[in-house]
Amino acid sequence: MATALMFLAGLTLLIVGAEAFVRGASALARALGIAPLVIGLTVVAFGTSAPELAISLYAGWRGNAEIALGNVVGSNIFNVLFILGVSSLVAPLVVAGRLVRLDVPLVILASVLTLVLGIDGEIGRLDGLGLFAGIVAYTTWLIRQGRSAVREQSALAGEGDDLGLGRGWLAVDLTIIAAGLGLLVVGSRLLVSASVAIATGLGVSERIVGLTIVAAGTSLPEVATSVVASLRGERDIAVGNVVGSNLFNLLCVLGLTAAVSGGVAVRPDAMRFDLPLMIASAVACMPIFFSGHRISRWEGLLFLGYYFAYTADIVLVATGNAALGTFRVVMAAFVTPLTVVTLAVVTAREVRARRPSRSSR
Repeated sequence: MATALMFLAGLTLLIVGAEAFVRGASALARALGIAPLVIGLTVVAFGTSAPELAISLYAGWRGNAEIALGNVVGSNIFNVLFILGVSSLVAPLVVAGRLVRLDVPLVILASVLTLVLGIDGEIGRLDGLGLFAGIVAYTTWLIRQGRSAVREQSALAGEGDDLGLGRGWLAVDLTIIAAGLGLLVVGSRLLVSASVAIATGLGVSERIVGLTIVAAGTSLPEVATSVVASLRGERDIAVGNVVGSNLFNLLCVLGLTAAVSGGVAVRPDAMRFDLPLMIASAVACMPIFFSGHRISRWEGLLFLGYYFAYTADIVLVATGNAALGTFRVVMAAFVTPLTVVTLAVVTAREVRARRPSRSSR
């Protein structure tokens, strides 16, 4: 009963916190004259990834490296397949062109780099510092770019770049964001504590706990924020939140955890299955985002289907079920090739559809 109450309390705090967080972030974007996408890639994405950072740092410091790495990898897979899937079912998501040109390729690059760094069986302290330097550079560039765009728009409109008139409102917006973030963090901690208590009682391994219970639990702020943003029509925030969170998880969460703990061990299972799947989910975003610059409901269902298949695979591995071999053969021989062909056809049609408009210019 106590665990169930903890779970419900956490869920309530997540919903309330997500509403406050999205409302404050949207208002902040308007007050600063910055596109909601930039806010989604920075303030919202980094804020909702705070649970991953706290739990991974704590797990790495305690020597629970499997939970730390599994949390990051599992969260990134969950963010793309589950969160974008659910959010697009609420309302088809509009994808900004810069995500296809820059941010998603950066997530793919960071994912591949993580796999390469783990080849020797560990992401060491120097590796972690290098990853962390990447998020610092990316954030600095993104904020400067956003401010430059504001100055250019103000100059064209014949207005000054004076934000001082709105400082009182900015303080209110920042307070709302901070309150929402606090509720998100507390709510996610309650949910994770309840979930881990249940998983521990069932005797599940740390790797499985990190990839599923902890990863999904710490990603609940992203779930709540993206779904609420989608409902409120802030679809740039919904998509930017996921992309920015994934980049933050790899560069900041994993980087700081490796730097602080002296290194994060990478097990062969993670190298063979978890990390490649994380890369594949990031790569899958490219054709889906490119096709019409939107995520339609059928594409969201595709994402959700793959997440449930991934979860089923983990459960079959954990339980030693004999059906695992057959399941993987079906996925590898039929489902995955069919998906690749479908996405290739959709992408080819999109390229052909854009050619006439370009030639007519």
